[in-house]
Amino acid sequence: MTVVAISKQKGLDVERIRADFPVLDQKVSGHPLVYLDNGASTQKPSQVIDVIKYFYENDNSNVHRGIHTLSQRATDRFEGARKTVQHFINAKSEAEIIFTSGTTESINLVAHSFVRSSFAAGDEVLISAMEHHSNIVPWQMLEQQIGIKLKVIPINDKGELLYEEFENLLSEKTKLLAITQLSNALGTITPLKKMIDAAHAVGAKVLVDGAQAIAHTDVDVQALDCDFYAFSGHKIFSPTGVGVLYGKRALLDAMPPYKGGGDMIKVVSFSGTEFNELPYKFEAGTPNIAGVIGLAAGLDYVSEIGIGVIAEYEHELLEYATDKMLAIEGLRIIGTAAEKASIISFEIDGVHASDLGTLLDSQGVAIRVGHHCAMPVMEFFGVSATTRASLAFYNNKADIDALVAAVNKAVSMLR
Repeated sequence: MTVVAISKQKGLDVERIRADFPVLDQKVSGHPLVYLDNGASTQKPSQVIDVIKYFYENDNSNVHRGIHTLSQRATDRFEGARKTVQHFINAKSEAEIIFTSGTTESINLVAHSFVRSSFAAGDEVLISAMEHHSNIVPWQMLEQQIGIKLKVIPINDKGELLYEEFENLLSEKTKLLAITQLSNALGTITPLKKMIDAAHAVGAKVLVDGAQAIAHTDVDVQALDCDFYAFSGHKIFSPTGVGVLYGKRALLDAMPPYKGGGDMIKVVSFSGTEFNELPYKFEAGTPNIAGVIGLAAGLDYVSEIGIGVIAEYEHELLEYATDKMLAIEGLRIIGTAAEKASIISFEIDGVHASDLGTLLDSQGVAIRVGHHCAMPVMEFFGVSATTRASLAFYNNKADIDALVAAVNKAVSMLR
């Protein structure tokens, strides 16, 4: 793999980076594409696309079950990808890396294996008011089904978590803290390490939703000391339909399987079944083999650039975009935390978000409008929807200038 244009002194050569992403080289409605919907899904570099194409053209076969050459090659690449993920997040063992379909399945795996099997009625799960629906609904389901109690950490008008309120909610009844690292609706970065240590002090385990954070900040699960960490490939320049659950080995060993079927068993008979060892115990059925291989290529791509270089560049771009957006008359940014990254959610007086999104698309600008799977956040801020521009390292100041020009033109048409 050849990734271009990195200098710690000079930062990113963004124009050369952009050349790695073929989808960016197109026009929408006669305008050059400005892609600012990275919080929903990132684009894929040629290095990832080529790896997936090569797999289907040369190695396509099922994994773990064949002795023929193609199956062995596919298995080697699949298990090599597991090692890539292990190193990317600094897990202690590759057995702690479970491949899933994405963050949503990873969270549900914890909910329906770890929590359902070991929690009792009255045990408490803490989440924050800024969570994605995927880190709300599974706990509500278990609240109804087994009687756990869901407690919500409030936020302030800047979209910052109220840490003292979090401390007040912690007790011996707290069994799990399930918390986002980076809010998809606000861009807020939570004080994660501090929260993990506080949760552990009362005997609780910690699940981190890293879907938004994984592409924007260094993740070291051993340094964080989180018990579980979940993320999706498509948020980090890799395919859709593939994700990861990291879990500490002792916890995963003690958890019952989440799904039954092929590959998660050693022996099956009508008198009983012996389950497979980690990580296969949680990987029933034929996996998304090409997706997993593509995920490894995406992580390699990011690693060669350097997540620190990416974070520094994106911070500068976020500051530039924030200043430019605030100059638009009647615009209000939703989410102004002191610690934030990659996301600007906003509303404009007298302009409906869906109308704005449609007019921006007609000018080639791709953004996201709606509740961003964070309806409680919208309710807190008293809005039905926001317009969200979300950044990646292939965006540049010209993209921001195009966004601002398109918003101003759209507003003049709608008012």
